[in-house]
Amino acid sequence: MFIKQLYTGCLSEAAYYIESNGEAAVIDPLRDIDAYLDLANQRQSRIKYIFETHFHADFISGHLELSKATGAPIVYGPGTDTKFPVHVAKDGEIFTIGEVSITVLHTPGHTLESSCYLLKDKSGKDHCIFTGDTLFVGDVGRPDLAQKEDEITMNDLAGMLYDSIHAKIFPLADDVIVYPAHGPGSSCGKNLGPATHSTVGEEKRSNYAMRSATKEDFIKEVTDGIAAPPLYFPINAKINKEGYESLENVLVQGMNTLTVEEVKQMMKEDLIILDTRKATEFIKGFVPGAVSIGLEGRFAEWAGSLLSFETPMILVTDPGKEKETIIRLARVGFDKVKGCLDGGFEAWKNAGEEIDIIIDLEADELMMDIPFDEKLVVVDVRRPTEFADGHLRNALNIPLNDLADPGTMSNLSAGPNGEEDQNIYIHCAGGYRSVIAASLLKRQGIHNIRNVAGGWGKIKLQEKADIIKESSVLN
Repeated sequence: MFIKQLYTGCLSEAAYYIESNGEAAVIDPLRDIDAYLDLANQRQSRIKYIFETHFHADFISGHLELSKATGAPIVYGPGTDTKFPVHVAKDGEIFTIGEVSITVLHTPGHTLESSCYLLKDKSGKDHCIFTGDTLFVGDVGRPDLAQKEDEITMNDLAGMLYDSIHAKIFPLADDVIVYPAHGPGSSCGKNLGPATHSTVGEEKRSNYAMRSATKEDFIKEVTDGIAAPPLYFPINAKINKEGYESLENVLVQGMNTLTVEEVKQMMKEDLIILDTRKATEFIKGFVPGAVSIGLEGRFAEWAGSLLSFETPMILVTDPGKEKETIIRLARVGFDKVKGCLDGGFEAWKNAGEEIDIIIDLEADELMMDIPFDEKLVVVDVRRPTEFADGHLRNALNIPLNDLADPGTMSNLSAGPNGEEDQNIYIHCAGGYRSVIAASLLKRQGIHNIRNVAGGWGKIKLQEKADIIKESSVLN
């Protein structure tokens, strides 16, 4: 028996490859499937099944691509309804892979079709359970992602989740390994632990939700203080349920090279110019109106949260990063990349075209400016929980997620005659999110911006920093 977790850090996503005697299964594959095919080829195995724990909301699954490439059926849990062929398993149905078996455990709660997959070794002993978004390390799946047609409330799903965990997972032996679909940083739970696997016994002891004394306590625990899901979650869930364009076709279109003149012509229409270089490079110069989302961070997640899926996109990347960028965008459902600027930003600059910049300053410069600039506004784009744990007095908290909506800019507008009447100093925790935010503000016509290098990490170390803490509001 061979089990491999294939973890994608920028999405906090875990897919799994299970193999026995030349037969294999893949659980929750990403849209780009080469890693699974390569592994099967290297190990001279045949992928027999593709198991999905539920309709994922935070990424596009590779179920259709992998099924087409291997002929393996796609297996979902009870109650699944799709627009493409799948095997809808019964609760308790058993699938064999070589000398091992996988039992379907229907565990509604995160979604109605959510299911876990219990792997038994060749002796019939429970070895591990692939829990999807039902159970994480230190957390459980959020119960607020029901589709409108489900006509079910968040509390209803939370109650189902409690029943599922206690009926299907609690009875398992303490040494059964828990393999979830996500790790730390995922928005599919409230606060996932730092590890990417655990045991049933450890979760019984340490998982806040599993320690709840009653069903009512559990419902309160998992629903209180839950942040709104990213805007792209329902879009991705719908794509996973209905189907999508092949990645090969998306790559062919996206890898189209565009000259500076072609880009200038296309800019006359509504489109997004997405610059994926590092934030530290972007601020030195960029195509006016471009949005910065660097590949070095949680790239696909922020793209999905901030950009329109319907608007055509042109990419500006570091040389050689074009294909990686298109694939990572496709993982969250972006299929309208029309091409890449040939030669990247350097080509634009060398052609003598207009460029824009973002002024960077150090935290100590911000401290010196605060007492003397009446028009100074500090914009903190961290999450509300980060803000509550410590922020500058009078800082305005506009979480980066909210900047996708121009309506949130009401406090950062130009003066009545078009003049910019505020000096905006923007920061996040370390500098990645603040550059994204600054690029979005510039795209919306707000240009009097300073980016605080090093963000809160540097600001909180300043002796003159007037820091307010509101830790009592944290969950």
